[in-house]
Amino acid sequence: MKKSLASMCLSAVLTVAFSYHAVAADLPEIEKSGTLKVATEDDYAPFNFMNNGQADGFNKDMLEELRKYAKFHVDQSILPWTGLLAAVSTGQYDMALTGAVITDERLKVFDFTPPWASAQHYFVKRAGDTSLNTIADLSGKKVGLQAGSALLARLPELKAMLEKTGGKLGPVVEYPSYPEAYADLANKRLDYVINVVISVNDLAKAKPKVFAKGLAVSGPGYMAWPIPKNSPQLLAYMTKFMNHMKETGKLAELQKKMVWRNL
Repeated sequence: MKKSLASMCLSAVLTVAFSYHAVAADLPEIEKSGTLKVATEDDYAPFNFMNNGQADGFNKDMLEELRKYAKFHVDQSILPWTGLLAAVSTGQYDMALTGAVITDERLKVFDFTPPWASAQHYFVKRAGDTSLNTIADLSGKKVGLQAGSALLARLPELKAMLEKTGGKLGPVVEYPSYPEAYADLANKRLDYVINVVISVNDLAKAKPKVFAKGLAVSGPGYMAWPIPKNSPQLLAYMTKFMNHMKETGKLAELQKKMVWRNL
């Protein structure tokens, strides 16, 4: 479903939500209640997705490790991406356990755990489309992205790249989730879609007869878990957890599993 009046209203709601100071619980309150409330999504492969009706992905594996590490219960709620960060920022959840790209705008609301994946942006096109081989070829073409994503925030980078070639950014269509954008790309309602490199690799590997990886359309970027700024002790705890995962080699093992699945 393309961006509609309803989704534009949702964007307005999210803007208002982000303007409020976060009231999520910090670590002492979490330990006292015995529960950490985390928000995740289920349609952003290979980070969070459903596989034959079962949760799968890098963050699903990380959640399992966190449950082994923590002395409190970790309660997971699955939300649509368009409302996930707003729900965390307003204190409905203590943190987001999903593939969130670190951006300047998000740093105004959240602190982030140590990053665990590259989030450089690439374009994906239809397999066999020989018309999109360079950045200049994207000039004026219709592009699809997820609404409320960091991909939109960094779209000016592609705009600048195109202008250097004498081109211009074409129409931009926003979607609630990437599967819908990919469906429109496959059906020629879009010319290309922009996503983070790991997701583009995953898509091209899973459906090589339908989609193909293009070129980088942004500078470097990184993914991490966002935690509200009023939860410094929770941030320190999650940083210790990430360090534990690194020191035991488990983080590298899960990263290798994710990358292997995407190359």
